[in-house]
Order: sequence, then structure tokens, then C-alpha cells
Amino acid sequence: MTQPPPAQHSVASDESQPSIGELAKDVSTHLSTLIRGEVELAKLEVTSSVRNAGTGAGMFIGAAVLVVFSLTFGLIALAEGLVAIGLWRWLSYLIVFGFLILVAGLLVLIGVRKVKRVRAPARTIATTKDTVAYLKHPTSA
Repeated sequence: MTQPPPAQHSVASDESQPSIGELAKDVSTHLSTLIRGEVELAKLEVTSSVRNAGTGAGMFIGAAVLVVFSLTFGLIALAEGLVAIGLWRWLSYLIVFGFLILVAGLLVLIGVRKVKRVRAPARTIATTKDTVAYLKHPTSA
């Protein structure tokens, strides 16, 4: 068997070295490919996340609908429970009705108090007016 000749360490000729323009073109091409790949990956991840969020929201909505429908049965059971302890049926249902009106009234009262606390974003409005004034007259500042 013959041994291959030892490798020589020499400076490569200019013809085998790519030019700066070719290197810049390669960098641009590879960077573009990398960015496209990252964007595609982000699209896939966001699509999956949105799909999961939509499914989860649908499940919450379904649960809320079931709870709302089951409240009717719970309120009937409450009224019938009052009948079972000896109250007249009409009075039992009237008590449950009054309870619901009381809860609704409390919710309205709390809602009105919360709405009265809503204020305009004064600082944001002021800074926006300042910005617009500066953009109209930049030399007056």
C-alpha cells in the first residue's frame, strides 16, 4: 500500500477564494432562508396556540351554558324544599323570586358603583396633546 502524499500548507490561490460580493450574497441568502424558517415556525406555533385557546374557550362557554340551565332546576328544588318544610307552594316560589330580585339588585348596585369610577385617561390625553403640538411646531420647544 502506498501512503498519500503529506498535505501541504499553502495559501490558496485567489481563484479558489470567493469574493466579498459572493460572500455577502451567500450571507443574504442564508439569512433570508433562516428568517423564512423562523417565521414559518412562529406561524405553526401561533396556529396551534390559537386552536387550543379556541377549544378551551368553547369548553368554558359550554360549561357556562350548562350552569345557567341547571340554575332553573336548582331554584325549583329550592322552592319545593320550602314547600316540603310546610310553606304554601305559592309562597315558596315567591320567596325564591324575591331572593333572585334581591341578588339582581345587588349586582346592579355594584355595577353602577364600578361604572361611576371610570375616568378618562387624563395623563395619556395630555401627553398626546403635547406630542401633537410638538409635531406641528417642532422649533417652538
